[in-house]
Amino acid sequence: MPVAALSEITDWITDVVGDHGLYAVFLLMMIDAVFPAASELVMVYAGAVAAGAFAGQSVSLFGHDLESGFPAYLAIATAGTIGYLVGAIAGWGAGDYLGRPWLERHGRWLHLSPAKLDRAERWFDRWEGWAVFLGRITPVMRSFISVPAGVFRARFGPYVWLTLLGSAIWCFGFAGLGWAAGANWERVNDAFHYVEYLVVAAIVVGVVSLVAWRLVRRRKGPANEPI
Repeated sequence: MPVAALSEITDWITDVVGDHGLYAVFLLMMIDAVFPAASELVMVYAGAVAAGAFAGQSVSLFGHDLESGFPAYLAIATAGTIGYLVGAIAGWGAGDYLGRPWLERHGRWLHLSPAKLDRAERWFDRWEGWAVFLGRITPVMRSFISVPAGVFRARFGPYVWLTLLGSAIWCFGFAGLGWAAGANWERVNDAFHYVEYLVVAAIVVGVVSLVAWRLVRRRKGPANEPI
């Protein structure tokens, strides 16, 4: 993805969060539970809005403006946490309903071969809740835990509580960074532009690595696939 496109996405996210506050944070974090939606940027920018860093932007709930500072920060972080939890529960339900056969048919779009699904299933069987919790606080991967957890029938109770814990750590932490940055948001924003370059570089490295891995697999043949 070109850097210009990433910059446009960044600007769009900040505009949406700035205009719609809690509601945008809730929806974007709900999406992020099943598909990456730049949750780091969402929560950091929302935290800065909560600090009153931008003229004309405030945090409101049902038409009532919340006081800038801790009350707004608490509302923003809570909205992100609950939104992510709702999305994660929906993802678990989708995985449980669709089942493994569906994921085996369409998993190629996520680079999930049957052998990889086998390894993922063993991972969930062995670690259960810890696999969910660690996934929730790991960038990018946190968006690809929900559906497989449902497919592999991770226990719903621990799944919900550990997702809630991981989501709270993520949302309160990143919103706290934005809140602490406050008026220094421009510096933080400039830093995100450097992150965009790193994302592009990571994508390029990932694609090259995937191609190289597939070439090696082809030469070795399916019989040599590691367990």
